[in-house]
Amino acid sequence: MTTEWTVRRITRAMLPVLVVLTLVELGSGLVLGAFEERLLAAPSLLVLVPVTIGTAGNLGSILASRLSTAFHLGTLSFSVRDDELAGNALATVALAATLFPVVGLGAWALAALTGPTALPPGTVVLVAVSSGLALSVLAVAVTMVATYAAYRLSLDPDDVVIPVVTNICDVLGVLVLFASVIVFA
Repeated sequence: MTTEWTVRRITRAMLPVLVVLTLVELGSGLVLGAFEERLLAAPSLLVLVPVTIGTAGNLGSILASRLSTAFHLGTLSFSVRDDELAGNALATVALAATLFPVVGLGAWALAALTGPTALPPGTVVLVAVSSGLALSVLAVAVTMVATYAAYRLSLDPDDVVIPVVTNICDVLGVLVLFASVIVFA
């Protein structure tokens, strides 16, 4: 991997990635629009949308940052036996398991403060936790694939992995959240 930093090199590496990710985000908006009626009927779900997709992207970004640092230090291997890799992945899922119940309860409480709620708090927490855990596993997978792809393509993971992870987690966040809504609400 070259270590020369130039605006031209970064632009050449990032422009195609950002164009593709913009198209992916448009798809996320279309899915969100398809569920507009359901969201307006249950305000607590409406509150969950930005928090869920943002938190999933943040979890993936934290992991991406840790993997990128390990990559630059030369301590990252893409082996299934890599304890650092497994530990970081497990920590990401554990963080989601502790964070998303609070997210669900907070979304319900905020919706309850602003008007009547259509869903009981247990249902909102169940939707938040189920979607959050699924998203954390997906964020781990996306982050590992993106980091490995950056490595194989001789790209700096600091430049490409976080934008890829946050954008893909936005789309997956919308899809997984609504799948959880369909199943549990």
